[in-house]
Amino acid sequence: MHVLILGGTTEGRRLAERLDADGVRVTSSLAGRVAAPKPLPGEVRVGGFGGAGGLARWVREHQVDAVIDATHPFAGTISFNAARAAARSHVPLLALRRPGWTPVEGDDWHPVASLDEAARTVRGLGRRVFLTTGRMGLAAFADVPEAWFLVRSVDPPEPPHPARMEVLLDRGPFTLDGEREVLRSYGIDVLVTKDSGGAATAPKLAAAREAGVPVVIVRRPPVPDGVPVVSTVEEAAAWVAASTG
Repeated sequence: MHVLILGGTTEGRRLAERLDADGVRVTSSLAGRVAAPKPLPGEVRVGGFGGAGGLARWVREHQVDAVIDATHPFAGTISFNAARAAARSHVPLLALRRPGWTPVEGDDWHPVASLDEAARTVRGLGRRVFLTTGRMGLAAFADVPEAWFLVRSVDPPEPPHPARMEVLLDRGPFTLDGEREVLRSYGIDVLVTKDSGGAATAPKLAAAREAGVPVVIVRRPPVPDGVPVVSTVEEAAAWVAASTG
C-alpha cells in the first residue's frame, strides 16, 4: 500500500506520522517553499511534478494506491492538478482541510476574495499593517505607499514587496500574549491574513479583537468539484483504510 500525501501543513505531517505508524508506505511531497521543513517519516520528495500530467505519471510509475491533498488551503493550483491527475490515474483522492475560522462577537472582519482586494481594502482601514499572508504574494501590497508593513514569514521574502516594510521571521504556533505584544509594540492598526484555519495562528485574531484592530481576511478558494473533504487526521486515516483495504 502506497499513499502519496501532498503536504506542507501540520495536518499533512501528522497524517504521515499516523499512516507510517500503521505500517503504510507514505511519500510526502513538499513544494519546497520553506528552506528548512520539519522532518517527516517515510519518503519525502521536494518540488513540483510538472502539472497534472507529470503528477499522473509519477503516481503510475511509483504505484501509488491513493492520494491525499493535505496542502495549504490556498495552494489552489496543486489541488486542481491533483484532481485531474487522480482521474487520469484512476486512484482515489481525498482533500484534508482544517476548518476555516468564523468571526465571533467583537470581531471587525473585512472578507475579501484576493490579495489584490486586500491591498485595496487596507487603504481605508489603517497605516500600520501586520501582514501575515506569508512571503508569497507581497507584490499585491507594493503599491500601497501610504502604509507601513510588518511582514511575518518563515523565510525572508524576495522582491517585489512593499517599500516601507519590516520583516519578522517566525514560525507558529503563536501565543495570545505574543500576538498582543506584536500589535502593541509595533503600533499595528490593521491585520491582514488568509483564512488558513487551525489553532497555530488563530491567537492573532483574538489579539486583534481585544485591541479593536480590524482584520482583512482573504477567503479560501474552493476545493475541486467531486473531491471528498475531511477535516481531521483521524478521518483521513479511516478513508485510507477504507479506500485501499
